[in-house]
Amino acid sequence: MFIEDLILENDKRGIADLKQLLPNHFCIDAAELILTKPGTVLITTGFYILNAKSPETDGPPGALAIGNALKRLGYDVHFVTDHQTLELMQHLCSKDVNLIEFPITSYEKSISFSKDIIAKLEPELLISIERCAPDENGVYRNMRDLDISDNTAKIDLLFELHDNTIGIGDGGNEIGMGNIRTGIVNSNTLVSYPVVTTTNQLIISSVSNWGGLGLVAALSLKSGHNLLPSESDHSDAIKTIVDLGAVDGVSGIRDYLVDGFSIPENLVVLRKLNDYVNSNI
Repeated sequence: MFIEDLILENDKRGIADLKQLLPNHFCIDAAELILTKPGTVLITTGFYILNAKSPETDGPPGALAIGNALKRLGYDVHFVTDHQTLELMQHLCSKDVNLIEFPITSYEKSISFSKDIIAKLEPELLISIERCAPDENGVYRNMRDLDISDNTAKIDLLFELHDNTIGIGDGGNEIGMGNIRTGIVNSNTLVSYPVVTTTNQLIISSVSNWGGLGLVAALSLKSGHNLLPSESDHSDAIKTIVDLGAVDGVSGIRDYLVDGFSIPENLVVLRKLNDYVNSNI
């Protein structure tokens, strides 16, 4: 069993069926891309839950784990999100990490903002985890195919302007899922309006946070150091954002859940990844 198998366990949406469309070791491939691009990295996350009028719990904890791992490897980490998720990231991140608020605005202004960010920071790499992308009509939709465009910044435009990109998702409507769009179109369990945004590397997982942890596990193997968060730190990250108003992405309920999985269930995945890393470093 490999990292990719661990993060696709307990799949409730059918995303694991599309594993055959990706390289066998897609987490390792993504880690190798990262390690060839030292310097500044932008990480984006944040998915708005329409019925709760709040961001969800999937994404920020995984983004935090990736960011902390990259900082330990010497990267200059910047997080990019919109105002819906900004407060969550402010409380999760240390004070020495830069946060960029991407405005929810028109396509033209979003393109201009994206170009300004890239020109100013000159990032070597962009990483997205659980961040909505548009379908072929430019509409941002949730898992129920409802339009959330008015509550979603067009951060995906950054990925159209850069050559080194990684996407992490679990449902078919996230940045990077354009890589396997045909498979999503033919699925009966994933979104009905697949996105078009592609990335150089794509990580799929049963829960996007698990995909983020899988990437950190792969970075650990390639670097020779276990970079995964502790169980207490990962648990605290979930609790912190729920206490700030984040909700479970499946039910829309403000509870210590991530896509319907309890904190203990999430920690089982982290524990398995830790065991795998410690056995293979």
